[in-house]
Amino acid sequence: MKRRILFVDDEANLLEGLKRMLRPLRHEWEMEFVGNGAAALECLDRSNWDVVVSDVRMPSMNGVELLNKIKNQHPHTVRLLLSGQADTEVIMDAIGPAHQYLSKPCDAELLKTTISRACALGDLLQDEKIKQLVSQIETIPSLPSLYLELEEELQSCDSSLGRAAAIMSKDVGMTAKILKLVNSAFLGIQQTVTDPVQAVRYLGLDTIKTLVLTIKVFQQLDQSGSVGFDMQHFWHHSLSTGEQARKIAKEERAPQPVVEAALAGGLLHDVGMLLLLTYFPQRYQETLKLLANGECSLMEAEQETFGATHAEVGAYLLGLWGIPIPIIEALAFHHCPAKSLVQTLTPLIAVHIANGLIEEKDLQPLEGNSPCLDLAFLIELGLDDRLQNWRELL
Repeated sequence: MKRRILFVDDEANLLEGLKRMLRPLRHEWEMEFVGNGAAALECLDRSNWDVVVSDVRMPSMNGVELLNKIKNQHPHTVRLLLSGQADTEVIMDAIGPAHQYLSKPCDAELLKTTISRACALGDLLQDEKIKQLVSQIETIPSLPSLYLELEEELQSCDSSLGRAAAIMSKDVGMTAKILKLVNSAFLGIQQTVTDPVQAVRYLGLDTIKTLVLTIKVFQQLDQSGSVGFDMQHFWHHSLSTGEQARKIAKEERAPQPVVEAALAGGLLHDVGMLLLLTYFPQRYQETLKLLANGECSLMEAEQETFGATHAEVGAYLLGLWGIPIPIIEALAFHHCPAKSLVQTLTPLIAVHIANGLIEEKDLQPLEGNSPCLDLAFLIELGLDDRLQNWRELL
């Protein structure tokens, strides 16, 4: 079935240019081109559209206002901003409603790749309510103690970018949001950034202060719905997995981008669990009850309750946000790496091994190997003989 893409721009010449540029994709996409926000909303009211790509600066209703309306009225729709102008005010306004921001001129291949990636993981989610809710999420909850520590640091008269970066890189929600922002076209950075600390340094202290203290782009985690769920263990496990994945990649002399993505992928690998617990607390209690009965794994319990797993939910949101592909793969396949196409040590493999060995250490299974490790796949990759060495890294 064709993807349905709606393009919005008040400049007729630019719309015509888009039509010509994207004409070769007409067999894959059903496309409509309209000149203002009101016309776009009429199209959305008449029928469903998978993606809206809007210019920022338009009269009557600008692109940010349009995407805000679409988020509330048509929450299943992927929302992209396409613009040649990116001042600070626009950036701050667009952080919430836009899943991604692309700069003009944008070639057809980049547009195709961005849209395909943003939509692909959504096909795995069977529950439309989950899909719609995830597409509306603007931020991932942060651990209250870290959030308050960051606020205190930024309000200090001698606040330090280095200290702020250290705090933010320990938090799942802050890391995800910062990576979304720094890898968009907002900043015009010509390279992929996967290191949370480096991402904070790119943004700078003034931008971080604006994000945290002025527009409150982060939110504190409400733990009232986490009965039966050990939130401190969740955070400790996320941090440990990121650090161990980094160590494994470094031990194997992987390129620096792989080492950095392994750290971020490990920190974020269970972010979908945090989303399900935060936004579907009652249903996640059902998941925890199934797990407590001991008759199924966590992934099976989530599939039974939601029709999706935390791995798929987390990967879908961060895929919408344009987080780099190696990190998305680490989230989506960290329990089942054989479903990926990797043939060597990637961030996904490092995260899978780190997660499995930490579980092995915690659970101490009788058979001597973690049930979370896909040993057959590691043998296929020729990495099984490294397991003992990686265990010693723990």
